[in-house]
Amino acid sequence: MNKLQLSLALCGFSVLSVNAQAENWQLAKDEAGIKVYLSDIPGSQYKAYRAVTTVNADIKHLLALQADVKGSCKWIFECQEQSVLKTDDGQSWLYARFSAPWPVTARDSVLHVTTSTAADGTVTRLLQALPDFVPKEQDFVRVSRVDGFWTLQPKPAGSVEVVYQAHMEPGGSVPSWLANSFVIDAPFNTLQAFRQAAEKH
Repeated sequence: MNKLQLSLALCGFSVLSVNAQAENWQLAKDEAGIKVYLSDIPGSQYKAYRAVTTVNADIKHLLALQADVKGSCKWIFECQEQSVLKTDDGQSWLYARFSAPWPVTARDSVLHVTTSTAADGTVTRLLQALPDFVPKEQDFVRVSRVDGFWTLQPKPAGSVEVVYQAHMEPGGSVPSWLANSFVIDAPFNTLQAFRQAAEKH
């Protein structure tokens, strides 16, 4: 088994673990063609989210939007900046900073992203946090855990079904009102802005 296969296996196991734990999805928001579902995760005070929408654009264009790491901050919820730390054979390591409402300290994260394509053309991007990959920044709280994925599945007539699912531990102290709103606002606003960016071309 080569490095990429091993990484896919490990990340896939992580996502399968989240899927296994995230049961009884409950619809939390259904608006503007975007559905957001929430699920409790055993042992965590933070819910997992799953957002689904259809984008009327070519999948190559969607992948180009996601590949533009710096530019993608325009559609990722509360993203301040994002950069590539490393790339290697279908994998990338990204550093990102996120704003937060006062008095919560801004967050930063390091994500390991592994991209694969299925026989039917569906692209899956597995997301896993690596909080110790680079030294912590003084003015930010490092996100301690992210397990999630994007799937882009081509549909008839050139549309693409997009699924964005994740569970995260934000690190530090986060008020319950903010945590509860984040798990709805983050996937909804991210997918809405992603769709708008894709469909305006």
